[in-house]
Amino acid sequence: MTKGEMLYEGKAKKIFLTEKLDEVIHYFKDDATAFNAQKRGTILEKGVVNNKISATLFQYLAEAGTPSHFIQQLNDREMLTRRVKIIPVEVVVRNRATGSIVKRLGLEEGLIIDPPLVEFFYKDDSLGDPLISEDHIRLLKLATPSQIEELRQQALKINEVLKPFFQKRGMMLVDFKLEFGLWNGQIILADEISPDTCRFWDIQTGERMDKDRFRKDLGRIEETYQEVLKRVCG
Repeated sequence: MTKGEMLYEGKAKKIFLTEKLDEVIHYFKDDATAFNAQKRGTILEKGVVNNKISATLFQYLAEAGTPSHFIQQLNDREMLTRRVKIIPVEVVVRNRATGSIVKRLGLEEGLIIDPPLVEFFYKDDSLGDPLISEDHIRLLKLATPSQIEELRQQALKINEVLKPFFQKRGMMLVDFKLEFGLWNGQIILADEISPDTCRFWDIQTGERMDKDRFRKDLGRIEETYQEVLKRVCG
């Protein structure tokens, strides 16, 4: 597999062209950002951890019937994926209240949300990735009504698959963000699934095992990422 010129660089990844027009290489960086990139730093070996965890979870979800852009892991920091057209809507599934929803709605931290809540956010850094409604999505022509419903259903299905997966590994899947893309007219899962995009709490201790350790200056960031890698892939 030949890595070509860089197509795009985001906050956490670089994407490179390959000799195949419909395939790209994702390179996972150690850069860390929070609060719409207002806070920046580095988490040592984060790219390695997130690449390996994402590859494992994409394969697990594929076995459960959820298609994604993932083709194969190439090395510690890179994976080969299908080249998709990203739908600029971030889909967040919440199983417990924490983060922005606590601030917005005054909910109790850790409140169980049953059934799970699905929220949509406009993927636009210049606007701060704002919370949007289904009507906003239609107004902005980001997705059709049928596509919106498919995003919701796919996200809920992924939640049902991943909750017991993490529970068996002593981790509570608190909430997570997903991105989807269009590939040959089909909506498939894209981006990554990692401690950067999910919130995990240790079932026994309640300790946070995700990027909140960076956001909130909780310390032991690299150690915690390595522990998540060990539980998921070990």
